[in-house]
Amino acid sequence: MTKPLRSLNSSEIMIKILHLSDIHMGSGFSHGKINPKTGINTRLEDFVNSLSLCIDRAIDESVDLVLFGGDAFPDATPPPFIHEAFASQFRRLADANIPTVLLVGNHDQHSQGNGGASLCIYRTLAVPKFIVGDRISTHRITTPNGEIQVLTLPWLTRSVLLTNPETEGLSLAETHSLLISKLEPILESEIRKLDPDLPTILLAHLMADRANLGAERFLAVGKGFTVPIALLHRPEFEYVALGHVHKHQNLNPTNDPPIVYPGSIDRVDFSEEKEEKGYVMIDVEKGQVNWEFCPLPVRKFCTIEVDLSEKENPQQVLIKAIEKKDIEDAVVRIIYKIRSEQIESIEMSGIHEALKPAHTYSIKAELVSQLARPRLPELGLGNTLDPLEALKTYLNNREDLRDLVGDMVDAAQNLLNQQEEIIIEVIPDEPETVVVSPKSPKTQLRLLEFPQDNKH
Repeated sequence: MTKPLRSLNSSEIMIKILHLSDIHMGSGFSHGKINPKTGINTRLEDFVNSLSLCIDRAIDESVDLVLFGGDAFPDATPPPFIHEAFASQFRRLADANIPTVLLVGNHDQHSQGNGGASLCIYRTLAVPKFIVGDRISTHRITTPNGEIQVLTLPWLTRSVLLTNPETEGLSLAETHSLLISKLEPILESEIRKLDPDLPTILLAHLMADRANLGAERFLAVGKGFTVPIALLHRPEFEYVALGHVHKHQNLNPTNDPPIVYPGSIDRVDFSEEKEEKGYVMIDVEKGQVNWEFCPLPVRKFCTIEVDLSEKENPQQVLIKAIEKKDIEDAVVRIIYKIRSEQIESIEMSGIHEALKPAHTYSIKAELVSQLARPRLPELGLGNTLDPLEALKTYLNNREDLRDLVGDMVDAAQNLLNQQEEIIIEVIPDEPETVVVSPKSPKTQLRLLEFPQDNKH
């Protein structure tokens, strides 16, 4: 089902474009399982299916151009079977005679740009009507509905624009400022070469300064930099097609021009659990553009978090929490908090049974060592207690020390029997900390309260 963000009015003279990005073919294998019929990880099959739906739309609607915003794979050296899965889908565009621009993203670059990019093989093989955008350049493309200009701006690292002597001794902020000052005239020079009579699209893989981040904050491997949106907000562009950020968003709601991240085509990990995935369809002519975000039916991710530490029947509470969620064929993770004395009350076979409808699942227990409880008024400041009674009061409120009460009371009694002067002290900043101290430091007994929310 299509979710329109801006009306898309077809016109014979408008150029129709499909914009997608951040495929990351080969990601997320830990969230999948081996399909016994194919021998392939199901998450790879999911990503191939999402890409196939994009290509289907491009072919079915006879688009004039496909723009890929970068990051084909998790890195620049994918296994051959993953590269083959990617190529088999894009080959369909070549077979359909649809011009395609493949922009190089940070994950497509080998060793942060030193050593080429994985997508450059398509240029070497001279795939018909395929353009690889691995440098700042303008490409004039002829389509069935007219010519269009695509200015490519691939992922840029510091080493591309600056030399080591230029950055020596500079702070991170100063280096960033210098990078922008280097990029700005290069981009301006390219813009001045544009044909003012043709529609123009900027295709860029970058981090814009207003972008709302997704999983790429964990995935980025290059030392890139944030680009001010002012560099992208230019009247020369009818549309700015971005890649890199996995969450779909338009950074310019006034649409003059639209500055759009289509987002990734499938969920890479749980950080994208609530994000809608898809691609963008565009109709463009000189001075006018209409665009529409098209969601894809990707596999659901579901997180179930439960605090069982205060529950009398942790097993029942956890199973009910699972049953409340729609986990059918979803990637599920269970995170529950539990006290050490409750561990035996969890029967894992029952949990596994409740999770059977899920595609895959993981279970993580977080051990809570001690629960917060009320302060003990008997041990408050200003109260005087017999040392042994104070110790017993303290120990009686420590469930985790219950098995040691006898030994600890005996040890304290032995200290008292030494007939030395005994001091019972409540530390002012630690009202639940009791110190039983004979004058001799060698026989000092100190009982310390553990942090209230300490976790293993």
